[in-house]
Amino acid sequence: METIGFIGTGHLGYPIAENLLKAGYTLRIYNRTREKALPLEQLGAVLVSSPEETAVKGGIVMSLVADDKALEAVATDALLAALGNGGIHVSMSTVSPDISRELSVRHSQCGVTFVAAPVFARPDAAAAKAGNAVISGPAAAKEKIRPLLQAGFARNVFDLGEDAGSANVLKLMGNFMIAGAMELMAEAFALAEKNGVDPRVAYEMLTTTLFSGPIFRNYGAMILDRKFTGNPSFSAALGLKDMDLVLQTARKSYTPMPLANLVQNRLATILAKDIHDADWTALASGALEDAGLSY
Repeated sequence: METIGFIGTGHLGYPIAENLLKAGYTLRIYNRTREKALPLEQLGAVLVSSPEETAVKGGIVMSLVADDKALEAVATDALLAALGNGGIHVSMSTVSPDISRELSVRHSQCGVTFVAAPVFARPDAAAAKAGNAVISGPAAAKEKIRPLLQAGFARNVFDLGEDAGSANVLKLMGNFMIAGAMELMAEAFALAEKNGVDPRVAYEMLTTTLFSGPIFRNYGAMILDRKFTGNPSFSAALGLKDMDLVLQTARKSYTPMPLANLVQNRLATILAKDIHDADWTALASGALEDAGLSY
């Protein structure tokens, strides 16, 4: 199989890279903290010292980094030159639609195709290849990368068309809806507890009938258990970054989003309290605290 460049083996990137290696791909991996990627060498990965060293002329580089600034830091002129004519850069990061559109133009000027393919999955779902991908960019490049997404993490792939920013808009919509669902559940469970109803019984009834989706089942259980800190797979800081991007995108399109403002403030409060190792589910603690409940 072909050699693929891979940039970023954090909580989410690591299981995706591991799946690709197990599927038979050769990976040239760059991670800012090299030690975190060392176990992947046992599966045949080649660790390199810079983003551009991951690239093969005319090949594919996949990146999964924290934010716009980190994406710009790896999508350098050196990387584009190393990829060269016919190369493809697949950005799996949750970033602003604007940065994807800007990078798409800059990539095309260098003969490289930029495809946005943000990941819908927590690390365990990615490892099980039970995640979802949304993709946008030129059609031929999207078809070429589809097998990589399926081998890496995606049970489903949804095509958002040619505009590079569209996939990022949908990713932000999804993360906003997850955050909104967590706020909804936290308030509902607080209502149950304050009125003598066992929230676990309420959870079982609601999430096996009216609200049976995985977001309600999985995040609802985490909220009930009040496991808001300790080795987060998606940190409160990243959640706040995403809500900032949601509201930034909303402002530019004159889209009022009062619930997004609320969950942004919930996450900002967690960080203001300097709560270490907080998962973004910690935003639910705000509703509990408002109701005078301990967590």
